[in-house]
Amino acid sequence: MSAAGGTGTTRLDVHFTNSDARADLRADVARGLTAVPKELPPKWFYDARGSELFERITDLPEYYPFRTERALLADSVADIARSSGADTVVELGSGSSTKTRLLLDAFLAAGTLRRYVPQDVSESALQGAIEELHREYPDLTLHGVVGDFTTDLARLPGADPGGRRMIAFLGGTIGNLLPGPRHAFLTHVREILAPGEQLLLGTGLVTDPAVMVPAYDDADGITADFNRNVLRVLNRELGADFDVAAFDHVAHWDPANSWIEMRLRAARDLRVRVAELDLEVAFDAGEELVTEVSAKFRPEAIDEFATAAGFTTTRRWTDPDERFALSLLTAG
Repeated sequence: MSAAGGTGTTRLDVHFTNSDARADLRADVARGLTAVPKELPPKWFYDARGSELFERITDLPEYYPFRTERALLADSVADIARSSGADTVVELGSGSSTKTRLLLDAFLAAGTLRRYVPQDVSESALQGAIEELHREYPDLTLHGVVGDFTTDLARLPGADPGGRRMIAFLGGTIGNLLPGPRHAFLTHVREILAPGEQLLLGTGLVTDPAVMVPAYDDADGITADFNRNVLRVLNRELGADFDVAAFDHVAHWDPANSWIEMRLRAARDLRVRVAELDLEVAFDAGEELVTEVSAKFRPEAIDEFATAAGFTTTRRWTDPDERFALSLLTAG
């Protein structure tokens, strides 16, 4: 469809449904709660309550990554658009943040942008974002894709004849992937891109642990509530009986792996039943459940894993405190 007075069209492809999400949740919980150590993927933080808590986290004085990347993008995006020249911008895990508008405005000002492809797992959120963007950018073609960025990249639309794409993967989300899955993801991104197409990658940089750790363990306890929210999700969705208050929030800097690890630590011996999985899980007092890894990188490490996946680093932008980087990687 197109808006009155505008030439842009909108489209929404759905490759990931609520039933797919439920199947993924069941599989992740069955695998993660029987692993050693126990673990759960961070994507299950984000029900309505978790999303609201994360929005509060982004406003906390301790949580520098969000505002640092946003300021860096605002300062660099015109240069990024000129360096890229893409006519299609794909954004993985797009949401509806101000970062999207920064990208669109800069690429439109550069005169190259014809199409924006937001990708997200939430159909309702993506539909709402597309409708709002269509009102704001009536001449821009919008093609939303509901999918999981770890499995559905091949379903992203290709470039128009004679055009090229730039995929944006922002927010430091690449740091939530362990080295093996990170390489597999980046290799898959490279496989779906034609030579010369690009990936704009946002990465947190290694800095002082006294700065990094409080970003994941704020004084007001909002991150602790966010961390424990994954247990509420399991209680509601899978009939689990976690005593949420019996788990303490832990944020730990692992210098050997250059990542922050968020964990939930059992305050006492516990037995948990997950009814829908017919699963009983024991926690010893002090036992920890890993809920998120957030890797931080040095520039040379970014170049190394980019090269290993088939990219070359074309440009890089960093903030004045060197806490965050935006790297424009070109498919070889």
